[in-house]
Amino acid sequence: MGKKTGNKPYPIKHYVKIMIIISFSVLVLDFIISFASIFIVKQQSTRYLQDTADLYINRINHDFAYINHYMGWTLANDESLNMMNAYGLNSTPFIKANENLYKRFTELQKNYGLEYNFFFYLKNQSFFLNCAPMSISYTDYRKLKDQMVSYIEDKNLFEKFYSKWTPVLAGGKYYIINIVPYYNRYLIALISADDLIRPLRQINLGKNGYASLVDIQGRTLSTPISESLTAHAESQASSVLNFLRSGRVVTNEFSNSTFSVKMVIKFGAFEKIVIAQLLIMLMFFIVVFVLSAVMLLFRKRVLGPIRSFSRNLARINEGEAPADIKTGRIIELERANAQFKDLVEQIKTYKIAMYEQELEKQRIRLDYMKLQIKPHFFLNCLTSIYSMAQIQMYEEIENMAMSTSKYFRYIFQSGENFVRLEDEIEHVRTYLDIQKSRYQGAFTYRIEQSEDTIGTMVPPLMLQTFIENSVKYAVSRDRELQITLTVIKQIQAADEEMTVIRIADTGPGFPPDILEKLANGEPFVQTGGSRIGIMNVLQRLNLLYRQKANVEFANGADGGACVTISLPFINTDS
Repeated sequence: MGKKTGNKPYPIKHYVKIMIIISFSVLVLDFIISFASIFIVKQQSTRYLQDTADLYINRINHDFAYINHYMGWTLANDESLNMMNAYGLNSTPFIKANENLYKRFTELQKNYGLEYNFFFYLKNQSFFLNCAPMSISYTDYRKLKDQMVSYIEDKNLFEKFYSKWTPVLAGGKYYIINIVPYYNRYLIALISADDLIRPLRQINLGKNGYASLVDIQGRTLSTPISESLTAHAESQASSVLNFLRSGRVVTNEFSNSTFSVKMVIKFGAFEKIVIAQLLIMLMFFIVVFVLSAVMLLFRKRVLGPIRSFSRNLARINEGEAPADIKTGRIIELERANAQFKDLVEQIKTYKIAMYEQELEKQRIRLDYMKLQIKPHFFLNCLTSIYSMAQIQMYEEIENMAMSTSKYFRYIFQSGENFVRLEDEIEHVRTYLDIQKSRYQGAFTYRIEQSEDTIGTMVPPLMLQTFIENSVKYAVSRDRELQITLTVIKQIQAADEEMTVIRIADTGPGFPPDILEKLANGEPFVQTGGSRIGIMNVLQRLNLLYRQKANVEFANGADGGACVTISLPFINTDS
């Protein structure tokens, strides 16, 4: 090829060599990255499974400790076993005491799983029976009964099982038992090893991975899962495949027990990944060689249109409309250009659909939040009406029934995102009247609304959440509580009209830790779910007002909680 001034041209073979060198470098780099990625993923998988095993074992340890404590407390304090030990097996007191004991452990079984089985043994009467529904067969029950009675009778052997979760073999199957004694009475808890390990077996440990329980001698306690990975096949594999097939073993021990969890992770999938990558790179080399041959033959007909197509792509990246490529040399490139333009239009349509879908998801989430706000004192209202009826307070019954009806009519109104502020205040007034009927003389309230806020739209059931919080945590029989609700309009930053709602009471105020979390916007969950409604309201306000609403929490100088809500002004006609 001839030389030209300026940029020096090179023959097509030069570019072909460069492509081969780059391809080989990419192949080597791909192998290095692949092996590094596999190693990292294996490490992360091992850490994840270790954390999972820790969480599982901590939960089981907590269950074991509580069940052990519960059985010890029952033996020492429950009169049922004393009655059963004092009376004959067929006597009425024995039967009633047995029913009471059965009910207690049935409730315990509901909390910790039907896999747990509970039995009691009265040594003086040589009486052994289950004290909760059994999840084992009657045949296994008979074998376990004889075996556990023999353990109790043998003092030397019994020390092994004394208040300790220990595996035993019965009928070719391992069970985990715990025997708690008290004088001549015994309570026994039992669960099969397979039931105990079942949650960990649901984790994906690879095709040949498994989870099992093992004792201190290393014996497998749970039923093995058959897998087809022969030692001969592993010995014939290359070092690379051995690296890919190599597994990780995660073990962890239970407290106050003589067994542990063993999880074996087999990473067989990585071998297929590397083989697939090898095939992909081989195809890449073939494509490179084919392209090199094409470049030698059609250098002028291919490179020019490709540059034009590249410029077209750049126009799209810059936000401009793609230009049509008009060339009679490569009709396939023209078709590709048309298809690409169609693809751009499809992407735009897809973005719009995704945006609308996100809006719909936010609406559904808001509806779900609103459904969470349900009256939780329905039974209290009925109880109050019943108490009034007993002392013939007919006028108070009429007022209470009417207030309750108005309260629930508002609760079950149509699912609008906004309601009139006057309706919301009237609902709060109804709620406070109901509470005043329940807490006679315990509190008073005052509601003030400026005229320029009439017609303002607010989210439904918003005010009730904060008023309810004041009634729940501030009402006391020691002194009369004062609840104040004021609504005014203010002009705040950027000359924006805001509806400011202030709710205050004269109670003890927010606890310091709760106030700090509220001020920092941190989520919190307390025992019994208290104050979850406040976080719900904050989420609703963020969704409805798009971060423009503001809620401030504070304690007054003289005590009492104070909540200030600033909302962008929305008129009825908006």
